[in-house]
Amino acid sequence: MTTLKVHNIESAPEASKPLLENSQKAYGMIPGLHGVLAGAPGTLQAYQTLHELFVNTSFNADELTVVWQTINVEHACHYCVPAHTGIAAMMKVDETITEALRNETPLANPKLESLRAMTLSIVRNRGHVSKEELEAFYTAGYGEQQLLEIILGLSQKIISNYSNQIANTPVDAAFQKFAWSK
Repeated sequence: MTTLKVHNIESAPEASKPLLENSQKAYGMIPGLHGVLAGAPGTLQAYQTLHELFVNTSFNADELTVVWQTINVEHACHYCVPAHTGIAAMMKVDETITEALRNETPLANPKLESLRAMTLSIVRNRGHVSKEELEAFYTAGYGEQQLLEIILGLSQKIISNYSNQIANTPVDAAFQKFAWSK
C-alpha cells in the first residue's frame, strides 16, 4: 500500500501535468516514481533535471549503473533497484555488473570497483572520505570531475530513494521481474 498518492496526468497538480506528459512520451508510461513526485511539481522537475544532467556526465553506461545501483542498494530502495536493473539491461550493461551490485559483491573490473567503493564511502560517510580513498580513486583513473559527478548522481538518488521509501511506490510492471530486497 502506498502512503503518498501516485498521480496520473489527470490527478496531478497543474504544474506537474506537462512533466508527466514528458515522462509518458519518453518512457511510454508514467513511472510510479514520477507519479509520486508529481505531488510536488518542483520536486519532479528537480528529479528530471538531475537525471538529465547525470546521464550527460563523463560516465559511460557501466559507470552510471555503478553509481545508481550502489546508492540504490545502500538505501535499500525496493523500487529503484529493480528499475535500474531493467534500465541497465536496456543500456546493454553486462549482467555480471548488475548482479554484483544487487548482491553487494565486489566488481571484477578494478576501475569500476574503485567507483563503487568511492560512491559507497560518500554515501555512508556523508562526504567525509579519507585521503587514502581519494588517492585510490584517482589512481584508478578518475578525477575531481568524476568525484563531483558522483555527488550529482547521489542528489538524484536521494530524491528517488527517499520518496520511494516514504511512498512505498509500487514497482512498475516492466520491472517487476527484477524484484529485489536487501
